[in-house]
Amino acid sequence: MSTAAGRRVAVVTGGAGAIGGAIVAELAAAGHTVLILDQAGDPPVDLAREDQVRTAAAEVLRQHGRCDVLVHAAACFDRAGLATVDLAGWRRVQAVNVEAALLLTQAFIPGMAARGFGRVIFVTSNTVWAPPTGDMLAYVTSKGALVAMARTLAGAFGADGVAVTCVAPGLTDTPATRGAEPAAHFDDVRSRQALPRTLVPGDVAATVAFLASDGAAALTGQTVCVDGGLVLR
Repeated sequence: MSTAAGRRVAVVTGGAGAIGGAIVAELAAAGHTVLILDQAGDPPVDLAREDQVRTAAAEVLRQHGRCDVLVHAAACFDRAGLATVDLAGWRRVQAVNVEAALLLTQAFIPGMAARGFGRVIFVTSNTVWAPPTGDMLAYVTSKGALVAMARTLAGAFGADGVAVTCVAPGLTDTPATRGAEPAAHFDDVRSRQALPRTLVPGDVAATVAFLASDGAAALTGQTVCVDGGLVLR
């Protein structure tokens, strides 16, 4: 499918998930041509595999000629603490959460810089500033790495018109989190938020869409916590 004239091309990893799907819908509603990279996508892409990520990125450029907005929302969430984490599990989390972001920015940022416009948005987590449990070691570490990557890339490519930001959700009501967390945990988190409301995927998606827009032209290198004010930075 060729890219329609005047429509920006957005690539969303994890776009088949609850938060990723909300981001896809929000960007499409804003007029983007949206492409999904996901293990449940069509075709499926295993973001832990370098060859599949590189092939998918090359296919985006072959079919559409560019990527204007990259949203890395995919995440691997294996739980293990220091005593039980193994390198295979650790490396898979880092591969999906961090290395896929590296490979995709390598593929897409040069074109963004050449055209003088680009948005790169990493979906991280407010657990970077408030890790709730020790068994989230690999996950929190990976999300912290994305924040550092965003800051570095923001400084390196800002003069080329490329803005790099992060969105850090708090506990969000999705099928995955509802299956993993008891209702009491949602109640506890909500009670500690400055805005005592349960977060939904649309909260994250709306922030991502703003950061992808021309209205966010003065923002780069920043992390926006979408967590109802649980973490105040």
